Amino acid sequence: MHEFDDMVLECFLKNQLKLFPEKVAETPEAAESFLEECMAVVVSSAEEVLEFFEDEGMDLDGAQRDEILEAEEVFDVGDGRYLIVEG
Repeated sequence: MHEFDDMVLECFLKNQLKLFPEKVAETPEAAESFLEECMAVVVSSAEEVLEFFEDEGMDLDGAQRDEILEAEEVFDVGDGRYLIVEG
């Protein structure tokens, strides 16, 4: 089971419409449950975001780092960490 801290949950609640057409969670508890269910991942740096996508088999040739960090499923937590939610 993953543990998502308050900062990660707040980031997701504020920005979920970036990935989904309507809100999937209204409370931190619902957000945590949703993130656990879809096996979201928190990584410690932008480099780890790139590593995650490479490990998932995504072809990153030619993709700019900023493009990847701005992808719909990547949420900047604001403290150097990133939440990756595969919708």
